[in-house]
Amino acid sequence: MNGTSLQNIFLDGVWRQNTGLVVLLGLCPLLAVTNTVINGLGLGLATILTLVCSNLAVSLSRGILRPEIRIPAYVIIIASVVTVIQMTMQAWWHDLYLALGIFIPLIVTNCAIIGRAEAFAARNPPLASMVDGLATGLGFCLTLVALGALRELAGRGTLMSQASLLFGDAAEHWRIDVIPGHPGFLLALLPPGAFIGLGLLVAARNALNGRLERRGARTASPDALSTMPGESA
Repeated sequence: MNGTSLQNIFLDGVWRQNTGLVVLLGLCPLLAVTNTVINGLGLGLATILTLVCSNLAVSLSRGILRPEIRIPAYVIIIASVVTVIQMTMQAWWHDLYLALGIFIPLIVTNCAIIGRAEAFAARNPPLASMVDGLATGLGFCLTLVALGALRELAGRGTLMSQASLLFGDAAEHWRIDVIPGHPGFLLALLPPGAFIGLGLLVAARNALNGRLERRGARTASPDALSTMPGESA
């Protein structure tokens, strides 16, 4: 598989078919844990690792799994990967593990992960499957971080609050008080605020994508006119 194909796979996962902003899968953890940047980043990194490892395992086993058992096999593979990640977080990032709670083991039920296993990894070689997993996970992670930043900024006036949960004691003072003396906006930190924030991100993504498409169309128009049949060289 050439570099152009891998680039298209990467762009699809991160932008064109972004799990959280376009396909709208995995919304339960997306909306539930993104009240801070760090919570979103922690879950996003766990999801990236799960997608890369499960896609690789599914791709390597695609020739030996019978069609009748492929879905249960995919679930077992994903559950095994998530269990390792959960135990690692519980041992090394225990406070973050407690903050994310049930949403770490619930990665197993994320429709995006089993969907990529069935739609892509089961039909493509290992390298392309790993790139697809990385791109899909990165797109989801960026959405988690963006929504977490929006909600934390609106709700608390800060960014990178409780960074020590993920980066250790050295990050104790990484918090940025963007709006000093912010009185707090509870709605932004509650589930309704998550829905509103996600809607704003989807609208922003669609507006930016439309602008990029129009700019690309204007750039391509002179080239198309110059190659019209009947014109002399």
